[in-house]
Amino acid sequence: MIENKAEAVKPYSELGSKKEQVAVMFDNISGRYDLLNHLLSMNIDKGWRRKAVKLLKPYNPSILLDVATGTGDFAVELMRLKPREIQGIDISAGMLEVGKSKMIKRKIDSTITLGLGDAENIQFADSHFEGVTVAFGVRNFENLRKGLSEIHRVLKPKYPLAVLEFSKPKSFPWKQLYNFYFSFILPLIGKTVSKDARAYTYLPESVKAFPEGSDFISILKEVGFKSIKEYRLTFGIATIYLAEK
Repeated sequence: MIENKAEAVKPYSELGSKKEQVAVMFDNISGRYDLLNHLLSMNIDKGWRRKAVKLLKPYNPSILLDVATGTGDFAVELMRLKPREIQGIDISAGMLEVGKSKMIKRKIDSTITLGLGDAENIQFADSHFEGVTVAFGVRNFENLRKGLSEIHRVLKPKYPLAVLEFSKPKSFPWKQLYNFYFSFILPLIGKTVSKDARAYTYLPESVKAFPEGSDFISILKEVGFKSIKEYRLTFGIATIYLAEK
């Protein structure tokens, strides 16, 4: 069985489950999260989300779930599919408050509903959704297999899961540049802007520990997903995994 070492990586040194610590971390940085997210990725993350949405388009989904929605950036991008309903869930109340304000400001709150929710205990019926997305969230699951199994449960047969997650470039010089940026530049900017030093050292630590590529595909298969495709983005900095129930 593939081990997910990221499950043992926590944002803070004190006691408490990973889930509790991740919620606290995102509450702490929620006010600056969007600014930092786009700054640190130089807005490349917007293009990654658009690519994921294009991959979902052939399925013509009308009811969607965005897991670990945060401030709802992926949920907003999913509006391009003209769905009837988008549900976004997250364990951070602080992130959700920012997201709810965003939806109201954009006048899309009648389509997008954001609420507290745990990926490992999704409060929706079996086979309810026609598409599920997770952007930069599976690394934070306390139990990856349980979270993916729950997603599989609430997804309708033959409909897709799209996971967008950081990965590690393999070729020179992108591997070296990426390691330098993630190890030194990103934590420094994150600490300065967010005032939470651990939040942006946790990020590279969890990326390094996460089972990417073929290992993650093996876990997806293990919990029941099929027809899995992998799309490496921007020299391998991020990867989209598209799978069907």
